[in-house]
Amino acid sequence: MESGLYIVATPIGNLGDLSPRALAVLGGADLVAAEDTRHTRRLFAHHGIDSRLTAYHEHSDAAAAERLCDRVAAGEAVALVSDAGTPLVSDPGYRLVRLAQDRGLPVVPVPGPCAAVTALSAAGLPSDRFRFEGFLPAKAGPRAARLAALADERATLVFYEAPHRVLETLEALVDAFGAGREAVLARELSKAFETIRRAPLGALRDFVAGDADQRRGEIVLLIAGSDAAEPQIDAALGQLALELARDLPAKRVAALLSGYSGVRKNQLYRWLLEQGD
Repeated sequence: MESGLYIVATPIGNLGDLSPRALAVLGGADLVAAEDTRHTRRLFAHHGIDSRLTAYHEHSDAAAAERLCDRVAAGEAVALVSDAGTPLVSDPGYRLVRLAQDRGLPVVPVPGPCAAVTALSAAGLPSDRFRFEGFLPAKAGPRAARLAALADERATLVFYEAPHRVLETLEALVDAFGAGREAVLARELSKAFETIRRAPLGALRDFVAGDADQRRGEIVLLIAGSDAAEPQIDAALGQLALELARDLPAKRVAALLSGYSGVRKNQLYRWLLEQGD
């Protein structure tokens, strides 16, 4: 193999999804830098690869990246892999790539699986424009702020989420976008218990809440972009909101009527505040 830093996509589930080119690169590399060497060894064992492995992950220091680039500069072929999918999509490998580029070393992408694109291809949502947001903030306040900034985005939104947070995140999505916004849960893609379910956000939240199995594994959430045809606050809904607001806090009214009408909770809340100005 020619010297270079090879960015190699690996399977997100089904080990048969490793491309022939990726197999050749991983088998021929002088060194493979892996996010988790234990995980990558399972892939190697399945395909009979015996290349040398070293760890390179988010906690690796700058010296580790320098050492890898030194090997490329010395004429070796070094491959970079993540635990699954395409490296640098929601992982810190870009630091190594930037360093290699800054040192004038060849950087060679070897394309293949990516959970975000795989989910988008089977979601049934518009894919001509999409916005990949990776993982949302774990804390409620920053997460709500990020979602509020995306409420009027017209492109399909793509998020990764941890299984222990998926229900909490779906609740936040309902609050931000309304129970009626169309969404997709894509879970355990290409694996034995793959789930791809498209439904309004409120129904998707209820589905996940009612089935603990949907809170396991690797998860991608996709949200339809904002549409001018989304439910709006018409005269009847506005009158009902004002009547309820006589006896209830505005946030409580917004929460109650969002599920009833499909209008976003934040939109209802802002509208009620405006009526008091």
